[in-house]
Amino acid sequence: MKVFITGGRGFVGKHLSEFLLQQGCQVVSVSRSQSFDEIDHPDFRYLSADTTQPGDWQTELKDANIVINLAGTNIFHYWTSKYKRSIYDSRILTTRNLVDALSESGDITLISTSAMGYYGNRGDDVLNEQEPVGNDFLAKVCRDWEAEALKAEAKGIRTIIARFAVVADKRGGAMKMMIPPFRFFVGGPLGNGKQWFPWIHLKDLISAIWYLVENKELKGTYNFCAPEPVRNKDMASIIGKLLHRPSFMAVPGFAIRMVIGELGSMVLYSQRGTPENLVQSGFQFQYPDFTGAMKEILS
Repeated sequence: MKVFITGGRGFVGKHLSEFLLQQGCQVVSVSRSQSFDEIDHPDFRYLSADTTQPGDWQTELKDANIVINLAGTNIFHYWTSKYKRSIYDSRILTTRNLVDALSESGDITLISTSAMGYYGNRGDDVLNEQEPVGNDFLAKVCRDWEAEALKAEAKGIRTIIARFAVVADKRGGAMKMMIPPFRFFVGGPLGNGKQWFPWIHLKDLISAIWYLVENKELKGTYNFCAPEPVRNKDMASIIGKLLHRPSFMAVPGFAIRMVIGELGSMVLYSQRGTPENLVQSGFQFQYPDFTGAMKEILS
């Protein structure tokens, strides 16, 4: 089985590639970085390309069985108008070029990522996959991102939209930024801490992708989040308790917005996500609750 991954140089892409190679897949990974020497395997190839532009990289899609679209500029950066354009174009144009290059013949599965940011700031609303799109910048990015991916259905391609929550793992991701303040006794909630925090352990995220690959009758949209969301203040309390550190050093919302601008408002959003479609399909989470996930991450 040949798997083609865009954005393969990123945190999720690297670990997903390693997992797929263990399953006996051939993996072709593409990203903008000039080189990628962290994976040394006879069934792994890396391509350096700008996927927002049509190019030779698209020829690799002709014999791919599984296409996993992870490409997108990192949102955790100060948002200028230019950077917001990069966030948008890196997702929408890459997905458009990807779908354009896919063949109408053959057994192909497209798994294209999106994000829980699709729903916007929703307070205590329980967010399953049927909830409507939000109206802020990230929600609109997700809406257009998904729309480009779903054009593959017109080619008869099994298409899956994976709305990622914040990914938790001991080797990097969000935890790399969130845990250090607690180690230095300055950890605590963001803003008032009442906002819901959607998250998923990296192992569950990769397992869910493989589950959808193997169960060929499944398609549509899936929230990639743990079944037990946690409020930000409870998340801080759990991390503090496990590290034997205080967790009351709250960061005021106005300070977050002052330092990182528009992104600061998004960081304070409340999204009580639920993986309804994954659970109903029979997928079982290894780390359904935040305490259990953090015990593994901090071990």
